[in-house]
Amino acid sequence: MSKKSTAPVAGVTDAENNIANKEVEGLSQGQIVRRRFFRHKGAVISMISLAFIIVLAFTAVGFDFSFFGIQVKTPGWWLWTWTDIPPVQNGGQPTLSLVPEWLGGAGVTLGLHPFGQDEIGRDTFAVVMRGTQQSIVIMLIVGVIATAIGTVIGAVSGYYRGWVDAVLMRLTDMVIVIPLIVIGAVLGRAVGGLGAAFLAVIIGLFTWTGLARLVRAEVLSLREREFVDAARVAGASDRRIIFKHILPNAIGVIIVNTTLLMAAAILLETGLSFLGFGVQPPDTSLGVIISQNQAAFATRPWLFWWPGAFIIAIALCINFIGDGLRDAFDPRQKRMPTARALAKPKAAAPTAG
Repeated sequence: MSKKSTAPVAGVTDAENNIANKEVEGLSQGQIVRRRFFRHKGAVISMISLAFIIVLAFTAVGFDFSFFGIQVKTPGWWLWTWTDIPPVQNGGQPTLSLVPEWLGGAGVTLGLHPFGQDEIGRDTFAVVMRGTQQSIVIMLIVGVIATAIGTVIGAVSGYYRGWVDAVLMRLTDMVIVIPLIVIGAVLGRAVGGLGAAFLAVIIGLFTWTGLARLVRAEVLSLREREFVDAARVAGASDRRIIFKHILPNAIGVIIVNTTLLMAAAILLETGLSFLGFGVQPPDTSLGVIISQNQAAFATRPWLFWWPGAFIIAIALCINFIGDGLRDAFDPRQKRMPTARALAKPKAAAPTAG
């Protein structure tokens, strides 16, 4: 009588692990992260869409910014600038048409004013492009400043602990308890007239607290790992251990939360400008456009459609990109193999005799 085989049968979990290990075999960490990110279709589409919005905004009406007395100005390819007041056409309504003639429409045309004109005759497309520029500049500056401050404070606090941790975390708590909208209202009125860059600096100085707490928690965990002990025994300085060994391993948390900060910065600037505490006229932003045209909501609704659509589009793109980065940097986020990929390990697994 033959004896039954007692060899373990490979399960679905083993097959999934084998497939996952084979996919990343021989790849560096950067290649693995890049491959995971580009598998996230929403993140890739959002990245392309955001790049298109940025290129469109900064090339259509040109680049016109001044910072600390430095003036940078370039021309755009659009017919009008955001300060031009051309004659009113089509009653100020959008000349954009997307319905073909064979469907009874006017054909696919842009016209001279595809987004329409406001009450004084300014081209809405040019004004929206200028507002989009301001929002993107604020988003980028806030992301850089808040990330730098939050990362440094969180890393130093988590690494040294003790009285350093207590002082830095109490400072963080003091900033957290002050409502951000109040800070923006008080300081935004003072610096809003100086341009979007100054307003972005003020917002960035008060939006780093959440990131600092997350980085601190991550550093508290990483500082007890073996590679940190090895670097310390080898004689590495605290600065080198923090910035060369610990923070690169916390880059996933930092990047993901930076994208969330940038999306929140756009919405905050929009709210402040709508309330009159953000970018001040004669300059404009997406929030200012909505605020200036709120009385025309019933008669000229297109003055709200376009700035609102760009606000939503930019915020959604940033959030989807952050979601893709989270999946790319988090090793616990696994991609479910297809049934065909799972069938191969199952067929090769030993069966009971």
